[in-house]
Amino acid sequence: MAVEVQVPAMGESITEATVASVVKSVGDAVTEDEVIAELETEKINLEVTAPSDGVISALNFAEGDTVTVGDIMAVLDEAGAAAKPAEAKEQAPKEEKKEASASAPTSVAPQATSSVSEEALEELAPAVRKLVVENNLNPADIKGTGKGGRIIKEDVLKFMENPKASALASSGSTLSDSEMVSGASRTERREKMTALRKTIARRLKEAQNTAAMLTTFNEVDLTEVMAIRAKYKDQFREKNDVGLGFMSFFTKAVIEALKAYPAINAEIDGEEIIYKDYYDIGVAVSSPRGLLVPVVRNADQLTFAGVEQEIKKYALKARDGKIMPADMEGGTFTITNGGVFGSMMSTPILNAPQVGILGMHAINERPMVVNGEIKIRPMMYIALSYDHRIVDGSEAVSFLVKIKECLEDPARLMLNI
Repeated sequence: MAVEVQVPAMGESITEATVASVVKSVGDAVTEDEVIAELETEKINLEVTAPSDGVISALNFAEGDTVTVGDIMAVLDEAGAAAKPAEAKEQAPKEEKKEASASAPTSVAPQATSSVSEEALEELAPAVRKLVVENNLNPADIKGTGKGGRIIKEDVLKFMENPKASALASSGSTLSDSEMVSGASRTERREKMTALRKTIARRLKEAQNTAAMLTTFNEVDLTEVMAIRAKYKDQFREKNDVGLGFMSFFTKAVIEALKAYPAINAEIDGEEIIYKDYYDIGVAVSSPRGLLVPVVRNADQLTFAGVEQEIKKYALKARDGKIMPADMEGGTFTITNGGVFGSMMSTPILNAPQVGILGMHAINERPMVVNGEIKIRPMMYIALSYDHRIVDGSEAVSFLVKIKECLEDPARLMLNI
């Protein structure tokens, strides 16, 4: 029986995605829940999996194509799984390669495909295989940069621009300086912006165009925070199975400041201001696809360990491409830490419709005057970008002072006094 594999629902307000990679080919036998393709949306990556055991009889999209929810990505022959999966797998790619070979140009022949094994071609995604066959290329010469070293379409195009350099890179060899100069490429290449990058660009530009955004700065002495972490980090990890990082201190300090200045936890809706008595803190995390902002919900109700565990969970999901749209929806305020990349000072952009975002930066030891004496202290610049339409300058400055006070006397923060 033929089973249609549809593009799954991708979360609220997301209706289309880009085919990031095609893992299986026509004729491949698959088991239930095995990945067939990977989709990239404006927020997350999704896997399209087989609904049952069977053999893939049709693939309707290639890498780089745009699909919408409900589109038929593939057709699965359930009978083929029990019958002759090996035979179906062997026959379908041969037919596809035969059609591709018939239309392949004969004037350019960097490598003869006659020397390429059937197995090597079968391992390629359909769009990649088509390029390889049409251009008489040998996959062994192409360095794969996809997941698990898989060759993707961009790898083939890059190889075709400079076959010699690409082949050497694949083998681990290098060109001499004279060869690099004489054969240096001055080509240009165009790449479509990913759905995530387009969304980031659109939303950040909207924030700049809509909000009356200003940024104010302060600096924090982290001596006491670092002392607490050094003293209790081992016991904390042993008890909670997570490290005691800076983010839990900053999250708790931010919540205290938001309670004192509720306009910074609000949002504008037309001619009304919505004040929120809950604290869902967005925490920017880096991923292979770009910056994502999952939300730690009801952060005021969590312990320090609870905050750290939530952040760790999201960091792992971001690394593995498993963050879902629901993880990033909502949020009343955002914290971003450019310090992990070495940033000394920056002006973060608002994450609309929020009206405030705190930027953390690198910790540097600097000479400071403490009680009339010069001391070397671990200092961090912090920045608050805010929407001046509902947040006054005095509130913004006082907000940062409150955070500074909480972090420079963290015992009061931890004891909630």
